[in-house]
Amino acid sequence: MRQADIVFALCLLGLAVLVAWESLTLHIGWGLNGPESGFFPFWLAIGLGICSLIILGQAVWQAAPSWRQPFVQAGGWAPLLTVALPALAMVLLTECIGLYPATALYLAFYMRRVGQHRWPLVLAISLGVPLGSYFLFDKWFLIPMPKGLWGERLGL
Repeated sequence: MRQADIVFALCLLGLAVLVAWESLTLHIGWGLNGPESGFFPFWLAIGLGICSLIILGQAVWQAAPSWRQPFVQAGGWAPLLTVALPALAMVLLTECIGLYPATALYLAFYMRRVGQHRWPLVLAISLGVPLGSYFLFDKWFLIPMPKGLWGERLGL
């Protein structure tokens, strides 16, 4: 477990350095209209870097190294895959059918399978959240979200 913590902390630290470096090219100061485009990514990267250094410090100076412990305990793969596989499927479906239908399917699956909610609530949330997001982003803010291959072919 200690090795995994060290490797993960170093990966996060590398990501933080990359994001901070790239945000410097976007200017991190305060302009006439408020924060410039690199302001928030830069400070998020600083926070991520601090957290990764804390994780790294805890892993390195841990009192009793636990080299023989497995990374995932027995029975731990099922909950992990229950979260990871639907998330991966949503990313892949977003490319095919667009963000909003993929979100609806993901929420419906996750609420029913993991949350074990009743169908009326599942349908209300899994349809309401993508519809609300569609009107908020596409119609109100005029920010188009990914339509996917099918959405582009249908002219949506």
